Amino acid sequence: MAIKVLIVDDSALMRALLTEIIDGAGDLEVVGAAPDPIAAREMIKALNPDVLTLDVEMPRMDGLEFLDRLMRLRPMPVIMISSFTAAGSEVTLRALELGAVDYLAKPQAGNLAVLQAYADEIRDRIRAASTARLKAAPRGAAASPRSGIPGTQSEPAPAATPATANFSARLLGDTVIGIGASTGGTEAIKDVLAALPAQMPPIVMVQHMPETFTPSFAKRLDSLSQLNVIEAQGGERLKPGMAYLAPGHSHMRVRKVAGGYQLDLSQDEPVNRHRPAADVLFHSIAEHCGKRAVGIILTGMGKDGAQGLLAMRHAGAWNIGQDQASCVVYGMPREAAAVGALDEVASLDRIPRELLNRLRQSDGQ
Repeated sequence: MAIKVLIVDDSALMRALLTEIIDGAGDLEVVGAAPDPIAAREMIKALNPDVLTLDVEMPRMDGLEFLDRLMRLRPMPVIMISSFTAAGSEVTLRALELGAVDYLAKPQAGNLAVLQAYADEIRDRIRAASTARLKAAPRGAAASPRSGIPGTQSEPAPAATPATANFSARLLGDTVIGIGASTGGTEAIKDVLAALPAQMPPIVMVQHMPETFTPSFAKRLDSLSQLNVIEAQGGERLKPGMAYLAPGHSHMRVRKVAGGYQLDLSQDEPVNRHRPAADVLFHSIAEHCGKRAVGIILTGMGKDGAQGLLAMRHAGAWNIGQDQASCVVYGMPREAAAVGALDEVASLDRIPRELLNRLRQSDGQ
């Protein structure tokens, strides 16, 4: 049975293009195309779609306000289709907090190969979204469109302040924690980091997202956790209490240098269709950190990270994966488990605690 899709976009051209792309797949069907959220509301009732694609800037009601109401009254998988600008990235990150499953750029004019790649990408994301586990949106999250980015004035704080870990200088200086995530990962990474104390070994992270998004995402993580979170620029020496996010345009690798570790960036070809790729980061950790490392794989579509985590485990690292019940999309952790790359599987809310327990064991506490 085909996955039913409702398109919500004020551009007739975009509605037509998305319809052609989606209907071009035998297992997907566009059941309706609405020019604004008011029309979409009635179409949802009549057509009962499985997945919604949603623009942000539209007449009569903006996409975020509509998303906020939708996730309270009739939760369903939503993919945001927006412009990947600096302002657009802030809005899209907010949409993910409100409950959107995924996001994708509006297609740009290009050659046939570019459009075909875009078509393949959106079809894959719709398929993944149709299986997504939805979470409830936080109450009071949306605000008037006149306030700028809806909800930014009421950013939720972490539920509790993590206790001080009291790790030794040895563990803080020679341990590296690697995190990989994709679909649903912006919220999952935020939840993990917000539950950790400021005194942590350095954390290096890959989240599949465009380069216009990673600066905003790093700033948001920094504001919501006790760690210092930055977008990596390349050449940084890893320091305790710091978390480094791979920029959206480059692979990130850890390299052993005199007295510690250093981050290197490259624009090598995509791996598993991604740049940055979690596999690239994890393979470098396996090579240069060995047993002095921890690997974490979170919610995401596809298989990126599985082979890199397996290399880490063979090198002596300890790895943990998010369980199916707490994943938005159980793809990357499932693949990691299938190849034998994980030492433990845990729900998202347990991962920080299990990580801290493992570090205490390594520290002889």
